[in-house]
Amino acid sequence: MTATRSEIRAGAYYDSVVLMQLQRALAELPGVIDAGVVMATPANCDLLEASGLTADRQAGPDDLLIVVKAEESPAAEDAIGKVDELLTRRRSGPIQEFRPRSLEAAVKQLPEADWVLISVPGRYASTVAKEALRLGKHVFLFSDNVSTADEVILKNQGQEEGLLVMGPDCGTAIVNGVGLGFANRVRRGAIGIVGASGTGMQAISSAIHNLGAGVSQAIGTGGRDLKQSIGAITTRQGLALLAKDPETEVIVLVSKPPEERIAAELLTVAATCGKPVVIDFIGFVPPARRIGSLHFASGLSDAAQLAVGLAVESAPSTTLGVASEDGAESGYLRGLFSGGTLAYEALLGLQVFLQPLYSNVPISDEQRLADPLSSRQNTVLDLGEDVFTQGRLHPMMDNDLRLRRLAQESANKDVSLVMLDIVLGEGAHPDPASEIGPAIEQALRQARDEGRALEFVVIVVGSDEDAQNLNAQIERLVQAGAVVFQDTAEAVEFAGRRLAPVISDPGLPVDNAVLRGSLSAINVGLETFYDSIVGQGASAVHVEWRPPAGGNEKLLALLEKMRS
Repeated sequence: MTATRSEIRAGAYYDSVVLMQLQRALAELPGVIDAGVVMATPANCDLLEASGLTADRQAGPDDLLIVVKAEESPAAEDAIGKVDELLTRRRSGPIQEFRPRSLEAAVKQLPEADWVLISVPGRYASTVAKEALRLGKHVFLFSDNVSTADEVILKNQGQEEGLLVMGPDCGTAIVNGVGLGFANRVRRGAIGIVGASGTGMQAISSAIHNLGAGVSQAIGTGGRDLKQSIGAITTRQGLALLAKDPETEVIVLVSKPPEERIAAELLTVAATCGKPVVIDFIGFVPPARRIGSLHFASGLSDAAQLAVGLAVESAPSTTLGVASEDGAESGYLRGLFSGGTLAYEALLGLQVFLQPLYSNVPISDEQRLADPLSSRQNTVLDLGEDVFTQGRLHPMMDNDLRLRRLAQESANKDVSLVMLDIVLGEGAHPDPASEIGPAIEQALRQARDEGRALEFVVIVVGSDEDAQNLNAQIERLVQAGAVVFQDTAEAVEFAGRRLAPVISDPGLPVDNAVLRGSLSAINVGLETFYDSIVGQGASAVHVEWRPPAGGNEKLLALLEKMRS
């Protein structure tokens, strides 16, 4: 008879990568069936229970919750007893001899640093970002679960001081040839990107590289920047920077649909910046293919092709995608995406083919999925949304949640096609196909044994210089039985033809010195981002950060009042 044991560590804080490693190490112990290691937010407790791991509801959101399910009680108890031993295992990667414990100390150690990367839990992120701005540093704010009100305060403060605030929830940037967060290794070139979408920027920058061109800079803004409440502050700053940058000849502006007034204002700014601008407002109906120096793209790949065509006289053509002959002819689709923009672009295209269609990132109210933990009919999920990432590593770094959901969805006899993305590059999982490939094989084997049709469509985003080896990733997925594409539109068309009748597709200016010379940065949060920066040859300092006041709410409020 199986046994479940759990342990609560009040106020404990560990890097999310450490938690991922601990969970995997526990799951590999003899007799252990499954394990979960999360910060005990209500959402994470729900996710644990949905996976068959009973969560201890006495734990609070600032507590570390460890749950082990084993074949017998001794195995479960032995696993819990090994937690401290597993936590002390030495990490691999660049070693920093001295680690400052505060941002101010880190600035003294590396005064030339222009950037501070922040990936601490959302409730602390705005405080760290305010400190970085006070110290005169540009901010790359990867943290999610930061309030809109705090974002407005941070971006207004940055704008007043001529500093960039990329984020919150900014996944991608490339500054002076160095990828920040989730970024692909692409050659330097004449095309600059400003994006309110991390995976959208990755898809465009990778496509630009694969077409033989290069990227000068890629400035992320965070997904909410083009909301009316934010006012596109970082987007405007990014456009102005690239307009003045002598290395940038063409600008690409990519975002999920901005609000109408913001879109009109940004188009006016772009039209008068003095350089050709490719616009990809995903879901936005453009007034024309081209108006003056503005070029409107129909998708991420089209945006890259337009930009390359504008930057060079001719661009080599590419044939993308690997399609199988046999596939499903009926049934439902389930999309499991790690990239929000890729999920949104897929949803936008799939709604032409499939009805009804539901999502946790809906285009219209009738598409809203009531419960993200429970799919219905045709469903497209963004697993990088807040409900799935509170106290948990982003799905581009940790496949655990997606593998569980993949097994759940593919076992449903009414599902005949599962679509997912794999995004390679800096900060991402080192070998995603090694985990997703076997899961696809297992699901297809189970479907065949049950005599039902099932197909997997995988969109792979990356470049041939990424450490994960783009070609090897594609080859492993094809061997597993998946249909692989490098273009979302092609994947959507393929899925649509399988499942439905084919339908025709109807303050202060930022000093440009930040874009010159070598990048130096201070990292606060995920240690893998520090490893990535150093691995790319840039200089960095990692801060040994811990929650102030041990995460105690009353003490935190008192500290904030004293600062004010």
